[in-house]
Amino acid sequence: MTIRPIRVLGDPVLRTPCETVTSFDAELRALVRDLLDTVTGEPGRAGVAAPQIGVGLRVFSYAANKQVGYLVNPTITMVDGTQDGEEGCLSIPGLWFPTPRAMHATAEGFDEHGEPVTVSGSGLLARALQHETDHLDGTLYVDTLKGDARRQALRAVRAQFAGPRS
Repeated sequence: MTIRPIRVLGDPVLRTPCETVTSFDAELRALVRDLLDTVTGEPGRAGVAAPQIGVGLRVFSYAANKQVGYLVNPTITMVDGTQDGEEGCLSIPGLWFPTPRAMHATAEGFDEHGEPVTVSGSGLLARALQHETDHLDGTLYVDTLKGDARRQALRAVRAQFAGPRS
C-alpha cells in the first residue's frame, strides 16, 4: 500500500489544469493504485485528485457513500438539485466552509485500461465527484464560494498559509 503525501495550497500543481491521459499503460495503473491507496488509507477521505499527490494528469479516486473507485479523464455530464453543507479539502487542511454543490451528479470517464466508465451519485459522492473534477481544472473549492463565505474563507486561508513576514 502506497499512501502518497498530499500537496497543500501554495504548490503550483494545485493551480495548474491537468493534462489529458493519453497512455493507458503500467504507469497509469500505478498512479491509480496510489490514488486508491491514498484515499482509502486514511479515515475520512472522500476523494484524492492526481494533482494533490503532485501528478498533473486528469485522474482522481473517490471513497464516498460506500463506493470506492476512480476515473480517468472525467467530465461531469449531469448535475441536478442542490445541497448545502460544509466542504473541506486535504490540500487546505483544517478549514471547512459552506459550499453549495449539486445534490446528484454523473461523471463519465475511463478505467485504467481505457474502457468507458460512468459514475452517478447523490450527497457526499456527488460532492466528491464535483470537488475532484474541479481539482483537475486547477480549481479549489474556496474558489467556488460566493459572498460572505468567500470572504471568510480567503481570510482564513491567508491566516493559515501566509508565511512569516520579514
